[in-house]
Amino acid sequence: MPTIVHEFAWPDRVVIGTVGMPGSRTFYLQVRTGPRIVSIALEKQQSGLLAEKIDEVLDQLMAHQGNPFSIPTSTPIELVDNDPLEQPVQEEFRTAAMSLGWDPSTVQIVLEAYWYDEETAELDTETLEPAETLVVRMPVGTARAFAKRTREVVGAGRPMCPLCGEPIDPDGHTCAFPSL
Repeated sequence: MPTIVHEFAWPDRVVIGTVGMPGSRTFYLQVRTGPRIVSIALEKQQSGLLAEKIDEVLDQLMAHQGNPFSIPTSTPIELVDNDPLEQPVQEEFRTAAMSLGWDPSTVQIVLEAYWYDEETAELDTETLEPAETLVVRMPVGTARAFAKRTREVVGAGRPMCPLCGEPIDPDGHTCAFPSL
C-alpha cells in the first residue's frame, strides 16, 4: 500500500500544543495552510527533543561565516504564536519516528514525521515504508518560533519534586527521598 503523505511547503501555522490536564496531556503537532489542518500526536519527550534539535540545527547554520542564511538568534516577535490548537483536534496519526533536515535551496528546516502500521511493522522493519508521513517545511524564523513555543509547552506540565525529580501530581506526591 502506498504511503499517505501530508505535505506543507510554506505553512501558515505550525505549532506544538496539548489537550488535557498536566499529567495526562496529549501532545500534538498541528500544521495549517489555509483551511487545511493536520494534527499528529507525539510524546512529550519527542516534542522536547524536536525543539532541541531544531535549535541545534539553526545554531550550527548561524555559526557559518557571515550567517549567510540570516538565521535569527531569537524568535522574531511577529512570529510568536501563543494561541491554542485549532479545534476540534482530529488526530491523523501517532508519530512513531521523525527526521529533521535542511533545504538550503529554500532556506527551510524540513521535518518529517512517520507512522507505521503496527500489523506490517512486525514483518520487516528494514524495508518497511511508513503508512503515513507528515512533511513540514519551515522558514528559519518560523522554525525558531516553533522551537521556543515547544519548549514552553513541554515545560508547562506538572512541577518536579526538588528531591527525587519526579512530577508532583495535583493530588499529592510520594517522594522516593522523604525529607530528613
